[in-house]
Parts: sequence; structure tokens; C-alpha cells
Amino acid sequence: MAIVELNQVSRHFTKGRETVEVLNHIDMSIEEGDFLALMGPSGSGKTTLLNLIGGLDQPTEGSIEVAGQQLVGLSGRKLAKWRSRNIGFIFQFYNLLPILTARRNVELPLLLTRLSGRQRKRNADVALTIVGLANRASHKPGELSGGQQQRVAIARAIVADPRILVCDEPTGDLDRETADEILDLLELLNREHGKTIIMVTHDPKAARHARRSLYLDKGSLVREAA
Repeated sequence: MAIVELNQVSRHFTKGRETVEVLNHIDMSIEEGDFLALMGPSGSGKTTLLNLIGGLDQPTEGSIEVAGQQLVGLSGRKLAKWRSRNIGFIFQFYNLLPILTARRNVELPLLLTRLSGRQRKRNADVALTIVGLANRASHKPGELSGGQQQRVAIARAIVADPRILVCDEPTGDLDRETADEILDLLELLNREHGKTIIMVTHDPKAARHARRSLYLDKGSLVREAA
């Protein structure tokens, strides 16, 4: 069953008198439980496409249905509520708050819910256990390695149990060994926890951890990557 459906999606930006075409008539279907790598050169539209799927941006044309919700035309408030229930975001740079412990960073998405403080702490500890950092819950980001910080960011992304993880170059700031550990963790979340994962990457080695790859060039899906 498809959890993401894009139909003739385009995204254009106006720069002065010039129209910049970032995405052109994209058709895409992603099945629930898939692990998809989006590849392509810099400027090909990968991050823009990811932002559209994650509800961070709206298309110029076309329709986008994700997790049973038509996203086009939704108000910012409704999109934010929908994202909090369905989407977990993982970025190249971890976006952790340096003054907070790992546990408190992971708890942040739950502040928008009606969960008690005790339940938020319990859920954050479960998420940190899943990513292998239960013993670092009280550490602040500056006391953690880059790989550990990315694990905290992944725990934050999964703490509200979203159906979809959207990952923008999640290993781009890591060395090869640490990157492979993070990719193995994403595979685990896909395989054992049923998360649908959409990952932007320029790294063929990273893409091999996905179930399949698609290739973008100049705003168009040109082929399935080998």
C-alpha cells in the first residue's frame, strides 16, 4: 500500500524576473515500509522534494498525498499538527540544543502533546534505548561524539512514533565507519520497527543500505539508480 503519492508535482521559485524550475512534473509512489534513497547531483531538487513530502513546503503544481492526507492547500497550523503525528526529520547537522541533555532533546517533539512529564521521560528513554544511547541520557551534546549526536537526533525523530522518517544527508558530516553505524541503525528502524524511510544522499555507499534508489537530475526523475 502506498504511503506517499505524488502526481505531476512541480516546484518553481521566482528570483527577480526569472523563474527557477526546481522540480518538474514528478510522479512518485512509495510503499509503506520502503527504504528509498534519493540520489542526484547538487541542485537537482532532492532536498526540495524531501521538504514537499515532509510537509515543509508546498508545490507550485500537482498533488501530494502522504499517510492518507492530501497536503496541498493545508494551513500551516494543520500541516504542523499532521507532521507531529506522521513525520520524523533527520538532518545532516543534528540541530540539538546544546544546553539540554540528550533526554531533554529527545523529549522536545512531545512538548506539543498532552503527555505528562513522566510519560515524556519514559518515551524519550525508550527511544534512546532503541538507538543504543540509554547510558548517555544525561549527557549534553558537547559531551557526545558526532555519531552519538546523530543517534540522539534519530531518537528525537522516532520518539513520537511517526510512520515516515525523512533524512537529508544524515551521514554527510560523519566519517565512513560512523556513517555505516548510522545507516545500519536506519536499516534496523526500517526492518524491525516498520518505519518508511526516504533518504537524500549523494553517497552511493549510503544508498546501498536502502531497498531501492531513485535518481534526480535537473528537477526530473530520470531513472532508478543502479
